[in-house]
Amino acid sequence: MFNLSRYFSTVSFILIVMAAGVLGPLYRVLSIQQMTELAEHRNVAMAQVFESFLGSPLASLMSASLGRDAAFLKNSVESEQLRGSVAALMRNTSVVKVKIYSRIGVTVFSSDSAQLGEDKLKNPGFRSAMSGKVLSELTHRNTINTFEGERSDIDVLSSYVPIVNKDGSIEGVFELYQDVSPFVSQLERSLWWVTACVFAVFMALYLLQFLVVRRAQGILEEQEGRIKAARDTLEIQVDARTEELRRANTQLKAEISERRQAESKLNYLAYHDPLTGLANRRCFIERLEESLRESGRHAQQLAVLFIDLDQFKQVNDSLGHGVGDELLVAVAARLSEHVRLIDMLARLGGDEFICLMEAVRSEDEVAVLAREIIAAFELPFGLGEHELFLSASIGISLFPGDAQGMVDLMRNADTAMYRAKAIGRGQYHFYTPEMTRDAKERIRMETLLRRALDNGELSVHLQPQVDTRSERLVGAEALLRWNSPELGQVMPSRFIPLAEESGIIIPLGNWVLRETCRQVMQWRRSGFDLPQVSVNLSVKQLERPEFIETLGNILDETGMDAHCLKLELTESVVMGVGDAHGLLQRLRDFGISLALDDFGTGYSSLSYLKMLPVQQLKIDQSFVTGIGRNSDDEAIIRTVMELATSLNFEVVAEGVETVEQAEFLAKLGCQQLQGYLHGKAVAPDEFRARWALPL
Repeated sequence: MFNLSRYFSTVSFILIVMAAGVLGPLYRVLSIQQMTELAEHRNVAMAQVFESFLGSPLASLMSASLGRDAAFLKNSVESEQLRGSVAALMRNTSVVKVKIYSRIGVTVFSSDSAQLGEDKLKNPGFRSAMSGKVLSELTHRNTINTFEGERSDIDVLSSYVPIVNKDGSIEGVFELYQDVSPFVSQLERSLWWVTACVFAVFMALYLLQFLVVRRAQGILEEQEGRIKAARDTLEIQVDARTEELRRANTQLKAEISERRQAESKLNYLAYHDPLTGLANRRCFIERLEESLRESGRHAQQLAVLFIDLDQFKQVNDSLGHGVGDELLVAVAARLSEHVRLIDMLARLGGDEFICLMEAVRSEDEVAVLAREIIAAFELPFGLGEHELFLSASIGISLFPGDAQGMVDLMRNADTAMYRAKAIGRGQYHFYTPEMTRDAKERIRMETLLRRALDNGELSVHLQPQVDTRSERLVGAEALLRWNSPELGQVMPSRFIPLAEESGIIIPLGNWVLRETCRQVMQWRRSGFDLPQVSVNLSVKQLERPEFIETLGNILDETGMDAHCLKLELTESVVMGVGDAHGLLQRLRDFGISLALDDFGTGYSSLSYLKMLPVQQLKIDQSFVTGIGRNSDDEAIIRTVMELATSLNFEVVAEGVETVEQAEFLAKLGCQQLQGYLHGKAVAPDEFRARWALPL
């Protein structure tokens, strides 16, 4: 407990000492000041008395002293007479010494004759008196020469008093020394008495207050005991309650910790891709919006680079999604480590990445970044036992040149990426306004193509396939044609890739299969028998798990004999489908023939060719065109023929337009020819009119 008595005693004593230390010196200063003022008044009065009494002798001495030296002043009759008169006046007074100075500061008279002739011109007291002011000083002298002789241990008050003429001018200065020792002694005695009284009063107050404080201390100690007892009881209750709250708080902390962890995880997942740890679409969009505002304020450029992995789908389909996820993580890590110029890298989803480059100074700087990204894919990705090679296609759009808003900027980068992918894998391309026009045209064409299925704008044309030696019709290839009211006759090279990208190829391909089978069966019922018809398949169709069932339904609906149907697949289609061998074998089990289209232009791997259940190879027209003009094309054709013969494949040559080409292929053993030499693709009625007649 706070000891009130002890602290009060200490503080009060300090205050009393401080008060005494202040009041004592203050009283002494005030008393001395009062005594000095009284003594000064007496000196001034005595000076007036001297001046009145010594009027003529003093005036004579002042006049006689002008220009005289100290010896004259000491021996002059006037000085001796004046000294006697002054001594008579000072007797029985407190004045012990008198000095008179001329107006030029020379001591012309002194009760101590040794001081005559001294120069006091620079003395502060003399100068003050010459200016009309009295100046006094209280000093203690151990010894002093007076008119009565030498005195010791004396307190004197010296005053400099001006001697004023009748006309108001100052003639000289009196300096009077007054003995104030009795007054000083009286002052010291009074000071001790005052100090003792003050101390006694303070001590009385101190004792009185100490008793009051001590009583208060006792009351506080008594109350403290009661409070302590109550506190002990309360502490027991509080401890019990605290233990209950501690258990409850522990449980609550655990719940709060779990909730915070969950909130932190949710917040992380809200802005990060859970697979790669990169920023996600939401995080990238918010950063891009902020960067656009900053770039707009500072008139700076920024670039958005849209990155798409070229061969990722094949890896995912052939090796599984587990390996695909590992590959995406490795790609993200390599881009983050090796691409220094990226300000932000994010994964939008699937195999699509996007990055932001701020404070762009030129397109060349962005091109350097794009090349660094492409270079990051030069080395293979090692994933366990797999060594995988990838490439990336990059589309670039710039702010503010290509777009002002976030949506347009990202869309334009995506458009540029598709243009880069179209010109070849592992490329980058900057956005141009023409791409938007092309994209709008693609959207318009896609809309019209979807409508064309319902409006009867599509038709199947057939191109004959003839026996090389007999030139007899052995089959035909079904080719899709589109006659649009808005676009006119649209070439397949324009709308087939669009159908592949948009997914329309699935209903479109099924329609072609159904329409072709229906046409063949209609001819057969009317007496025209087409031995076999070929239909091209898209990888999108083969990827659909229900394709085999759909194909069976079409054969059942139309009554088509499976042996009369041949499906043509390109090498890229076969390589792009997981478990291609198993899928093609199921088609063979139907009795359907299989042909490998455009052979020689794709992978052309003998290791997979010998395992695929195909019966026919189709030599691409790009090689047939070179017959007679390009020895390399002829060499390729010879090699394909030798390969087909050794593997017991039938060969069909596409794009045969001249007799020379037909004769060259016949000599090599090519079984079938297809091309303008025997007819282009025509509508069903025209085809029947041409081939139903005898040759």
